[in-house]
Amino acid sequence: MDNFTPEEIAERKKAIYDTMGKRSKRQIDKIGYENWDPTQTPKDPIEIRKDTTKRTTQELIREFLQEASHEDYSNAFAEGAFEMCLGIINSEEKIRGMYEFANWYTELLKREGHDPL
Repeated sequence: MDNFTPEEIAERKKAIYDTMGKRSKRQIDKIGYENWDPTQTPKDPIEIRKDTTKRTTQELIREFLQEASHEDYSNAFAEGAFEMCLGIINSEEKIRGMYEFANWYTELLKREGHDPL
């Protein structure tokens, strides 16, 4: 709206506002009609999180479940793996504890001559 007069801009702004639904108008009213810029460019989408290998959670899970040892997995198995994957990428303490325990327990089983899970 660079080439318009302040009056033309105000008219256009009011026209856009008047055609909006109630929910959108409430959002505008929260920030203040005066502060609202209908020509503002939208924000970038939320960053897609990746791990240190530059893979998304979907890519990691797909690779994990395609491994030969996981061919006959249940929904519960896949859900658990996905929860761990999300937790690791989001650095959740609960998941970190679960991961550390699983590693520790695997080593314990090996040290005592048992087959790991």
